[in-house]
Amino acid sequence: MNKAQIEGRVEEAKGAIKETVGKLTGNTAQRVAGNIQKNAGKAEANVGDIANELDKNAPDRRIGH
Repeated sequence: MNKAQIEGRVEEAKGAIKETVGKLTGNTAQRVAGNIQKNAGKAEANVGDIANELDKNAPDRRIGH
């Protein structure tokens, strides 16, 4: 796992919690903010997933190979 994957999943979890608390308390602003944070975290994690796949599938870049 790379840094973007980890940070993205942490933000996704924090946003999901914030969204749930907003739903439970009837706080629309908190629910919306949580949803935005959750989806931004998903996007960041996806960027990390793509970067990880590119690193795994990239040809060997060492000189002489």
